[in-house]
Amino acid sequence: MPHPAITAETYPHKPAIIMGRSGEMITYGELDARSNQAAQLFRSLGLKKGDHIGLMLENCHQFLEIAWGAQRAGLIYTPISTHLKRDETAYILENCGARMFIVSHGLREVAHQVLAGGGHEVECFYMVDGIAEGFESWDDSAALQPEERIDDEANGVPMVYSSGTTGKPKGVFLPPQSDDVNTPHFLANTLGAIFGFGPETVYLSTAPLYHAAPLHYTMMSLYQGATVVVMEKFEAELALRLIEEHRVTHSQWVPIMFIRLLKLPEEVRQRYDLSSLQFAIHAAAPCPVEVKEQMIEWWGEIIVEYYAASEGVGATIIDSKSWLSHKGSVGPAMSGTIHILDDEGNELPPGEIGTVYFSGESASFRYHKEPEKTAEAYNERGWATTGDLGYLDQDGFLYLTDRKNFMIISGGVNIYPQEIENLMITHGKVADVAVFGVPNEEFGESVTAVVQPQNWADATDEVAIEIMEWLRERLSHVKLPRALHFREQLPRLDNGKLYKRHLVDEFRGATRAEDGPGPDAPADKRD
Repeated sequence: MPHPAITAETYPHKPAIIMGRSGEMITYGELDARSNQAAQLFRSLGLKKGDHIGLMLENCHQFLEIAWGAQRAGLIYTPISTHLKRDETAYILENCGARMFIVSHGLREVAHQVLAGGGHEVECFYMVDGIAEGFESWDDSAALQPEERIDDEANGVPMVYSSGTTGKPKGVFLPPQSDDVNTPHFLANTLGAIFGFGPETVYLSTAPLYHAAPLHYTMMSLYQGATVVVMEKFEAELALRLIEEHRVTHSQWVPIMFIRLLKLPEEVRQRYDLSSLQFAIHAAAPCPVEVKEQMIEWWGEIIVEYYAASEGVGATIIDSKSWLSHKGSVGPAMSGTIHILDDEGNELPPGEIGTVYFSGESASFRYHKEPEKTAEAYNERGWATTGDLGYLDQDGFLYLTDRKNFMIISGGVNIYPQEIENLMITHGKVADVAVFGVPNEEFGESVTAVVQPQNWADATDEVAIEIMEWLRERLSHVKLPRALHFREQLPRLDNGKLYKRHLVDEFRGATRAEDGPGPDAPADKRD
């Protein structure tokens, strides 16, 4: 498998990176030269193999040029969410021990706060696509460096932090398999081979590169000489246009993107030629059955789902054909062995819901500077979990019901918010939804729903009642929300994950048992 430097020697003018909205193109020759300049700049600043750098960058070609420079210089590079604030960003920089911080000009406000606030060991501050006080220009500084390879190349790797949807972000470090910069990407022999990634691949990256899957798949594609089309941010119709325009063969999605695509007008959905698509890969969040059924009907049996985590605790995979005969499943184990355990650690038979664990060689990972976290992730047998609940069927296919932290216990009954959310998102006036429990003196917890409407004009009592009546026909009484609130925007980020803990903390702190209407009362509306 060629390193981009090898592809650059053979096909210097082949497109390596194409930015989706701007159309800006970086060839393999340019990627090779600019990544060499990045590596030269790192060395000139005293950064050596094994040092850490932090990247807080919006999707741009410089993100990948810097990542490849770090890869060639043996550095550990940590991408940081562009949605984080000062304290969260400073925490990650301190936790990973970053010596350099590279940030987009569009994020200069947070960057200034981090610079002024301290609490980290960063020595070098650089900015992309602009300049601000206290920061050097990355673009200008890198352009002054020679384009030749550094003498002491080594294999650098990313260290990605977890999303922090249920607690503090955790840095997951998977050391390089070899110091050789030409070492194949770790996904190449597994998912890369399964999905047929190669030099002829045109890969559409729809999500932020600071997340694990988009970054890993993009880097793997470039390892193999493919062309990567990077969306600056996800836009449903633009994604369809890019597939047609660039004859995209492979793509990666999260369920909320499927939902946005399906809610486009029918004439828009049918406007574009999507026949080049060979694989549409999705993961990161549960996909409602009805949504996936509609996507398979539209795109054909090219949709493949996997379930995994940055920590590498195991993985499942399922193609469209298998999914149609096991609807709702995330598939059988691809690596590791799946176990479903109750709260006492007993293994449960097929059909019974418990915490999902993986055993085997794949269940091996470590958190950077947080060894105490591993105790939460492993049981006494050494089996690993990410805290999801689910069950196995008789065929060994895994079905996820929710995260353990989000399960609602109301009147002694276990209620899984994911089931309610998967139903509510299919309502024509619902763009997004979060369901969670709030304290209730009589029942322990009561079900609360927060809805982001398709149009804010629908945030009315009448529409709330309409949604509740619609739910009443489809859900058992105990699962019905006792209150329904509207918000213009839910805390769902571009990675497709809903940061529900922010809503949970807000509502649990503000709600008393008598605040919400009963299950037969009209749902209340909140601005």
